[in-house]
Amino acid sequence: MKKVGVECRDISLSYGKTQVLKNLNISIEPGEFFALLGPSGSGKSTLLRLIAGFNQHSSGQLLVDGKDVTGIPPWKRNIGMVFQSYALWPHMTVFDNVAFGLVERKVPRAELRERTEAALALVGLSQYAKRRPNELSGGQQQRVALARTIVIEPQVLLLDEPLSNLDKKLRVQMRRELLALQRRLGITTIFVTHDQEEAMTTADRMAVLDHGVVQQIGSPNNLFDFPVNRFVANFVGTMNVLEGAVKERASQGVVLSVDGVGDLHLPTNGDLPDGPRMAASFRPHTVRIDLAGGAPDARYVWLPGVVHASEFQGEFTRYQVMIGDQCITADQSHLAGLSIFPIGAPVALGLEPSQVRLLAA
Repeated sequence: MKKVGVECRDISLSYGKTQVLKNLNISIEPGEFFALLGPSGSGKSTLLRLIAGFNQHSSGQLLVDGKDVTGIPPWKRNIGMVFQSYALWPHMTVFDNVAFGLVERKVPRAELRERTEAALALVGLSQYAKRRPNELSGGQQQRVALARTIVIEPQVLLLDEPLSNLDKKLRVQMRRELLALQRRLGITTIFVTHDQEEAMTTADRMAVLDHGVVQQIGSPNNLFDFPVNRFVANFVGTMNVLEGAVKERASQGVVLSVDGVGDLHLPTNGDLPDGPRMAASFRPHTVRIDLAGGAPDARYVWLPGVVHASEFQGEFTRYQVMIGDQCITADQSHLAGLSIFPIGAPVALGLEPSQVRLLAA
């Protein structure tokens, strides 16, 4: 199967006076597993349906394999889509559900059987061919929906929150199976989700959308480590933010005056935002938490605080620490026998300078 790319050039779409997609530019590489990530109402499902042909953009171009498919109806695009609800025919067997697209395309009977059996084998459901959807688990139904889409050999596979109806343990299992299947087939895949963990564990690259605007595109590592703004920083993972006035500015770093905290001397890691105010952002797992009064490690920027709350989450304990009137989240890896800091305990938080990102306020 030929691997094809998908490109959105200045795509805009409106429902009446409401602009849902705003001059989107996204280029998806042939064979790539690409995720569209964003909150409800961000436009990610609208964009997916547009690529499928169910929506029509008001301006711009949609290219598949370098060809503009604007105006081409869904059934002529050779694009497969797996819906959140699976949309299986309840009165048909698993075999007939999977074969349905081939029947519609008038594929010869012998080829239809061969391709359907191969698709069922690919998703591990050969032994369930004679069952009906209501006799299957949620995960098995999702595999049937996948097989039904794969059997038509689409150029592009679209996945619209296909795991959202599954429990957490099954979601983890199914996303691994999805990725393994995609790697085996080499098919260009676009995966819509509001779950940042799903996107980060599956995608080669992803785009974060908000109110129909692309905020950032890149690998999961890149978006997590180098968010371009506070929306991306807070949506992709958990982020602490200390906003303050810029007291000194130099190419090597800044001095940030944060209310209730004081002056923070921070190096520049990436682009330095303009303006009189900016925000120092850092992830909870990069924060070191120690009892107050110990010998400080000079590699860190230290802030005195008091434990306000804690949550034991197995692999780590998540602390909420008050520093003046600011609340900082700090994660401490858990080891057997390690004591948990009690509520009200005075502590010192160490910020690793190389892990702090300076963002526009």
